[in-house]
Amino acid sequence: MNVNILELENNSLVKSQITFVTRNKNKLPSIADGWRFNFSRHSKKKDLETYVLTTQNTPEIIEGCLIINTQNQYQVYMAFVEVAPHNRGEKKKYENVAGCLIAFACRQSFINGKDGYLAFDVLEEKKEDEIKLMKLYSQKYNAVRLDDSTTMIILPEGSEKLINEFLK
Repeated sequence: MNVNILELENNSLVKSQITFVTRNKNKLPSIADGWRFNFSRHSKKKDLETYVLTTQNTPEIIEGCLIINTQNQYQVYMAFVEVAPHNRGEKKKYENVAGCLIAFACRQSFINGKDGYLAFDVLEEKKEDEIKLMKLYSQKYNAVRLDDSTTMIILPEGSEKLINEFLK
């Protein structure tokens, strides 16, 4: 799927794509590469689909990675989503990478007959980091927290907003 991400240095949109990764075909990011998750290991689990976001100019550089499970009965489950280390913090290269990946997961929910429901868990070592991240997901990506758990869900209306904002 073709998307645009924002290059912050010159404030211009960059043509990019989200592509499905076939198991054992592509080298995926890992903790050794400065990422928080080991996508190479997690992508091998049954029922999971792995996607990467790359730019058309540098398709060999992964800007963000997403692993989802479309086999859940009621919703798509976002197991892992992460932007590349060079897309975090004050000196990040691109903006909207996470938004495009999350919107893509929402789109997959509609495609797979889950009506736009996207669920995920926010798990951080420190409780204050968990709360901060949940607040970000609520404000920026329309997610709602289920009870007092770490589980969050994006409802169909929120999914549609994300798809319109990041994928159109």
